[in-house]
Amino acid sequence: MRLVGDGDARGQRELYERYAPYLTAVASRYLGGPDEVKDLLQDVFIKVFDRFGSFRYRGEGSLKAWLSRIVVNDSLQRLRKGERLLAVDNLPEPDADEDPDVENVPLNVLQDMISGLPDGYRTVFNLYVFEQMRHKDIAALLGIKENSSASQLLRAKALLAKEIKDYRKRHDNE
Repeated sequence: MRLVGDGDARGQRELYERYAPYLTAVASRYLGGPDEVKDLLQDVFIKVFDRFGSFRYRGEGSLKAWLSRIVVNDSLQRLRKGERLLAVDNLPEPDADEDPDVENVPLNVLQDMISGLPDGYRTVFNLYVFEQMRHKDIAALLGIKENSSASQLLRAKALLAKEIKDYRKRHDNE
């Protein structure tokens, strides 16, 4: 893959085919519909091909991590530009509840539930759960207060818990 940055079409195609499905999943966690994800990935791969010379191999998984970081950063930038990330301070805390049982809830259903969260909740949830960021880092990245990040995560979890419980009620009776 070292020829990717040199404009080698075969190397670029190989990179795209290897990572596009994974990066599509990453972008889908942050952005709305499939058209927005496709647009983002097109821009990301153009950027990757132009900047591939700046990538430094740091062990197995470093390329995937580098590509993921670009997708996450560009997704967040799109959300900010569309003013879809609103700082929400002083939210009332949701009722504390135990984590719902996700057994027998298909992965694609869980992904749809996460995708259906309001943009701010979904973004904080994804950064905390999938990117394993701390609230302090999420707050700095999104330009919100640390307690806002924590509140939005709690609200996202509460909404997901309700949806999971509703789903299980509907499907346990079948």
